[in-house]
Amino acid sequence: MRRDHRIALTIVNAENPYQQVKIRGRVVEITHKGADKRIDSLAKKYLGVDKYPHRTPGEQRVIARIIPDHVSTTGDEEPA
Repeated sequence: MRRDHRIALTIVNAENPYQQVKIRGRVVEITHKGADKRIDSLAKKYLGVDKYPHRTPGEQRVIARIIPDHVSTTGDEEPA
């Protein structure tokens, strides 16, 4: 991401793998600032705990901010 700012993400619905969101864009910022706080807030939301429990010694989290150039969805309907 630091060398080539172009990025593509695919997010799949775990309950229905036919539903997907695809995002293509550019990374406009990479920072460590606030990354630990952010993972803790996600742990609170999704795991119900105050601190992210799977940290490993020496790991360093980052936040990558992306400007999307193209967004598409698939699988809005149930498969036949």
